[in-house]
Amino acid sequence: MALQTFHPQIIPLTRWEDGSIRIGNTRLLLDLVVLAFNEGRTPEEIVTAYPTLKLAEVYGALTYYLENRREVDVYIMGREEEAEKLWEKIEADPAQSQIRQKLLSRKIENQ
Repeated sequence: MALQTFHPQIIPLTRWEDGSIRIGNTRLLLDLVVLAFNEGRTPEEIVTAYPTLKLAEVYGALTYYLENRREVDVYIMGREEEAEKLWEKIEADPAQSQIRQKLLSRKIENQ
């Protein structure tokens, strides 16, 4: 009986220039897959929700997360802090407030 050669699998994660981590050859954030997993979704359910992903990519990303949970959680908390700062900046901009008011006016007019 001949021995089979097994090749190590590469975790399908890529860090983009903006610091975000994406899965496989997609633009899908690791953050979203981890969030779905932590909400109790199975890898199969995650692939159904994000059909650009392959099941093996989701399992690979989750394996990385489970092996590096502390680092990934710190990464995600940093991303959430960045998002909060950006949201505060947007809300503080008077031009954004004017745009929001125009959109709300249109919504009320169309009801």
